[in-house]
This record gives sequence, structure tokens and C-alpha cells, in this order.
Amino acid sequence: MNKEIFKKEIRLSGSGGQGLITAGIILAKAAVLDKVRVTQTQSYGPESRGGASRADVIISNDEFYYPEAVNFDVLLALTQEACEKYSKNLKDSGILIADTTNVKDIVHLEAKVYELPFTEIAMKKLGTILPTNILSLAFLVKITGVVSESSLKTAVCDFVKPQFKKMNLKAIKIGFKLASEEIIS
Repeated sequence: MNKEIFKKEIRLSGSGGQGLITAGIILAKAAVLDKVRVTQTQSYGPESRGGASRADVIISNDEFYYPEAVNFDVLLALTQEACEKYSKNLKDSGILIADTTNVKDIVHLEAKVYELPFTEIAMKKLGTILPTNILSLAFLVKITGVVSESSLKTAVCDFVKPQFKKMNLKAIKIGFKLASEEIIS
């Protein structure tokens, strides 16, 4: 039986306080639940809120030897700064997912680009911007299929505090629905 080898390098980027490190940990946990190889690294500026923040997740069903994403298959950018800084390392065949609440200008790319106002959607549908990370992560998972939807839900429930489970599960549902609408159109 010849199994197709895959490797996806994913960067989740924005600013401190947007929950991207959390989203990276959750994505990595979902990959573990799917029983594939994964590594997750993170970086953030000196400020706990407002400084640059990123999480890299590499998911593969084969061995890999460098733990940080270099040439991204997927870039999630929640801020203009992150989009500008990291889009140059996005593969031409890659996917850019940009939060148009904060990303107003996207340079021309060969990559597939999805532009949605994730922060605005979270505020409107959930009454808070806090689950924007999970909403946009669910969108990414549905669009790319890097992990199973059920593993993402399980990873979120395992990671978030009990009082935030319901809200984050709603955020996942919204993210999946938005992605389904994009896939159809």
C-alpha cells in the first residue's frame, strides 16, 4: 500500500493578545489526535499585548528535521504587519487567510487568498473578539483539511477553560460554515 506523503508548514500570525499561540497549540494537539507528526514553535514580541506574535505548526505523515516553518503552505494573518512581514515566505501554491478587520492591503500573490473580517464576525455573532483565533483556525482547518474537524473540536475542548468551551465550539461552527460557503462559491 503506497501512502501519499504530505507535509504542511503553517504560520498563524498577528499581535500579542489575539490568541495565536493558543491556536497553534490547539492545532498541534489536533494533529496529535489525528496521529500524524507535528511540531509547534512560537515567537512573540516583548509586550504581552500588542507586540508581534506568531505560532508555527508543521504537520506531516513523514519525518521532518527542521522544527520551524520556513516556506509556508498556509499563512493566517490577523494584522496588517503580520501579512506584510510573512506573506513573502508563502509558497506560490499556498493559501493566505487574512482578517480584513485589520488587514486592509494585501500585496499581489500567486497564492490562493481568502479575505474575511474574522474579528468583526466574532464580535457580531459571539459578542466578543476573544474567540477570533478559534473562529479563524476553524476556517483554516475546513479550507485546508490539515487536521480532522473532530480532532480540532476535541483539542479545543481539552485546552480551553470549561467556562469558555461553549463559546469556542460556537466559534468553530461559525468558522466551518464560513469556509463551507467559500468552498462552494
